[in-house]
Amino acid sequence: MPFDVSHPEILDAVRRALAEDIGSGDITSNLCVPADALGTGRMIARESLILAGVELLPLIFSDCIVALTRYSGDRLEDGGEIAVVQGPARALLTGERTALNFVQRLSGIATLAAAYVREVEGTRCRILDTRKTTPGLRRLEKMAAAAGGAVNHRMGLFDAALIKNNHITAAGGIRAALERTRNAGVPVEIEVRTRAELDEALACGATHLLLDNLSPAQAKEWIAHIHGRATVELSGGITLETARAYAETGADFLSSGAITHSARATDINFRLDFAS
Repeated sequence: MPFDVSHPEILDAVRRALAEDIGSGDITSNLCVPADALGTGRMIARESLILAGVELLPLIFSDCIVALTRYSGDRLEDGGEIAVVQGPARALLTGERTALNFVQRLSGIATLAAAYVREVEGTRCRILDTRKTTPGLRRLEKMAAAAGGAVNHRMGLFDAALIKNNHITAAGGIRAALERTRNAGVPVEIEVRTRAELDEALACGATHLLLDNLSPAQAKEWIAHIHGRATVELSGGITLETARAYAETGADFLSSGAITHSARATDINFRLDFAS
């Protein structure tokens, strides 16, 4: 997914973030800083990271000149310059925190996604993100995960069918659930919890299986039994420490909600200089 900041959801997220912080006006800047004062802000990485979200800066600093030095997906080391923003000093001060909130958070997601991707290098397995995102920021957070090398799973409940245990129970069983989704016109994946459910799903023509909360040893055994008859995703508490072991089971995908719900904001600084 490219980092397309023209999408209406992105524009709305930035508008809401600015409105949340500025409200009726930046009291401190308006009182302390002359209206005609000019300045320059330099966004600098303070640690090794994978950048994401920098393309939002022209939206945040709409009254300034923004020059992006690096772009989403780029790796930066401590001291690496991300962007230079020039314009009214008040505008720089007013937009500083919103800009950092977005870029630090999104770069944290991209950096964690990249760490998962590195753990499975050399295997056939790929890393998926999930719907465990900050409400209202899913599109941005999924773009950040993709910037780190993860594969975007479904965007929401509307673009793919993922039949989980509660759906199976409500539908009346695996066969009934698969029959009802057979002509859905979207990708269909089904969760199986036992070997009996696994065999039933395969017998009913399932082509994409979700195996949840298995140990690496169990997953390897089940995948050997599947023997290429379906694509396999593993999920459930997969960490950076265990990702390699799960990837080596022969799984096609590992999914991790931690990429979006537990990413640490990266250390990024916005250094301001003002014309005298």
